[in-house]
Amino acid sequence: MSQILFLIFLPIVAFLYSSVGHGGASAYLALMAFLQFVPEHMKPIALLLNMLVSLIAFLLFYRKIKMPWKLFLTLCVSSIPAAYWGGSLPIEPHWYKWMLGVILLIPTWRLLQNHQQAERPVRLFNPYATLGIGAAIGFISGLIGIGGGILLSPVLIFLRWAHLKETACISALFIFVNSVSGLMGQQKSLKTLYNLYQAEWFVWMMM
Repeated sequence: MSQILFLIFLPIVAFLYSSVGHGGASAYLALMAFLQFVPEHMKPIALLLNMLVSLIAFLLFYRKIKMPWKLFLTLCVSSIPAAYWGGSLPIEPHWYKWMLGVILLIPTWRLLQNHQQAERPVRLFNPYATLGIGAAIGFISGLIGIGGGILLSPVLIFLRWAHLKETACISALFIFVNSVSGLMGQQKSLKTLYNLYQAEWFVWMMM
C-alpha cells in the first residue's frame, strides 16, 4: 500500500520541484519516511529519482538562459568528491532523521523571505568561497541522500552570484552530478538498487 501511495504522489512532487530547478530528493525522503519505507532503500531511491528529475529540469532551463559554467564548475570541483565522501559514511538513524528534518525546514524559510534581493544586479563570485560552499553542500548532500539544490539555491540568491533562472539551471545540474557522486559513494546502496530493480513496483515507478 505504501508503494502505491508513493507512486501517486511522486509525479506531483517531481513536477513541482523540477519547475524551480530542483530534483525533489528531500520531498521523496520525507514521503518515504512518512510511508515507513525501509531506511536502506530511501537514499538510493531518492538519489536515483533526483538524477532523472534534475536532468530534465536542467535541459528545460538550459534552453532559456546562458549557463554560468565558470561558477558551476568551481562549485563542482569541491562538491563532487565531498558528496562521494559523505555518501560513503554511515549515519545513525536518529541523527539522520534530525538532519533531514532541518533540511526540510529550508523550503518553508525560503517562502517567508523577500525575493526582491534576487532581482538585484549579479556580483562576481569569490572562487575560494565558492569552493568552500561547494564542499560543504556536497558533503551534506552525500550524507543525507539529496542533491544539494535546496541548499545551493538560497546561497546563490543571497550572495547575488546568479539570477533566478540561472540559479535554477545551476542547481539542477549541480543536483544531478552530486546525486551521481553520492550514490557511487554508497556501495551498499548500489547493491540495494540492483535488488530494487527486481521489484515490480519499482519498475512501474520508473515508467
